[in-house]
Amino acid sequence: MYTISEWRQKLIKGEVSSLELINEKISRIEKIDSTINSYLYVNKDKARLAAKKIDEARVAGETLPPLAGIPLAIKDNLCTQGIPTTCSSRMLEAFVPPYESTVTQRLWDSGGILIGKTNLDEFAMGSSTETSAFGATSNPWNVARVPGGSSGGSAAAVASRLCTASLGSDTGGSIRQPASFCGVVGLKPTYGRVSRWGLIAFASSLDQVGPFSNNVADAAELLQVIAGKDSKDSTSLDAPVPNYSENLSTSISGMRIGLIKECFEQKGLDVEVKESIMKAANTLQSLGAELIEISCPRFNDGIATYYVIAPSEASANLARYDGVKYGYRAEDVDDLTSMTAISRAKGFGSEVQRRILIGTYALSAGYVDAFYKKAQQVRTLIRRDFENAFNKVDILLTPTSPTTAFKSGANHDNPLAMYLSDLLTIPANLAGLPSISLPCGFDSSDLPIGLQFIGNVLDESRLLQVAYQYEQSAEIMKSAPNCDFINS
Repeated sequence: MYTISEWRQKLIKGEVSSLELINEKISRIEKIDSTINSYLYVNKDKARLAAKKIDEARVAGETLPPLAGIPLAIKDNLCTQGIPTTCSSRMLEAFVPPYESTVTQRLWDSGGILIGKTNLDEFAMGSSTETSAFGATSNPWNVARVPGGSSGGSAAAVASRLCTASLGSDTGGSIRQPASFCGVVGLKPTYGRVSRWGLIAFASSLDQVGPFSNNVADAAELLQVIAGKDSKDSTSLDAPVPNYSENLSTSISGMRIGLIKECFEQKGLDVEVKESIMKAANTLQSLGAELIEISCPRFNDGIATYYVIAPSEASANLARYDGVKYGYRAEDVDDLTSMTAISRAKGFGSEVQRRILIGTYALSAGYVDAFYKKAQQVRTLIRRDFENAFNKVDILLTPTSPTTAFKSGANHDNPLAMYLSDLLTIPANLAGLPSISLPCGFDSSDLPIGLQFIGNVLDESRLLQVAYQYEQSAEIMKSAPNCDFINS
């Protein structure tokens, strides 16, 4: 499985053309995606046209940008000009944006070819990509299992080689948890490191765009392209963007890696997951890193805090979908109130409605101080726990998810069990910290296990360095079980 850098060299040497790369991905999508359902829309004509132009420019000897000719996929909550952007919801089923999101524009400008939009949980609300109005996505390792969520389509597309890399969004683990379930790399940058302009909002103080890839080096390349200040996004950080690939090969000898003890004391932590993470810790130790047990006392309060803050922000963000300005509109109704109520009832799925109700209740008079204000206070305490931890260590290590991918439909009637699958990823979002998930093994059912590294604010370079060093030493995917949708 080639890296972006290796594909770039093949393109430069003329061993393959951009059009051939794109056609291979489209052919593979046509062959297997009816089973996986990772794509909602395949941008065949525009992708082929872009590939032809890049091939012509290369033959003419023009200097090309770094991702020229590389096939990429985009989560369908990022606006793409002239291409449907649905958020996997009936509410936006007919929405075609008149503008391009900042991150997708940066990918186009870098030469990347966006071959399609990927499936997700409706409005990014879910942990299994089962709440999509257009059908669930399956896990390529076992189609009877979920790919995780909400960015399950982006993760499954990368895992099954239906694109070279992709973008997702992460509000409480929606990049890292599906990366873990699908055996790929998923990176959530520092809050504000990547522009959110053109990302359809779920919870504005938590959402962050990031890449999926088959290796850490590719994640670094994509972050290099999409990171940086954006004048259109007031929350984007005006901070220098380092060369993320520069230090990947630098030794981590002497680096202090903290194991958050509260994560390993979870009752729901699968034994095989824990064993795999501890084996990974030993590998890091063999590379010269120092392992230190760290306590983050309020780490486990993250999930309760999140499920007050995120639904509250969602209820405010989704209030704009009233059937008047855009989105689904109920017909043959007598008055504005009825039209709005019916439009929302038919346009939103049950999980979105559930979170709107939770959030509206938490923000209502008489409860906002008891719930939303208190949750924000706990959020501050969680952030302080991380600050204290980073006074002692350089990087934190946890499992990405307490379990491997669960069976499709297993948590359909149990929202709480579904929410608990994000238990270990949520705190990094609450604190705005960068974190990455990458494969560290397989369980007895041949399902991938993911480990999570959490870094300090704007310390993506060190995060990627540690992840790369572990990846190169452990070589997990070289001993991966055989799987038709992965290896065919």
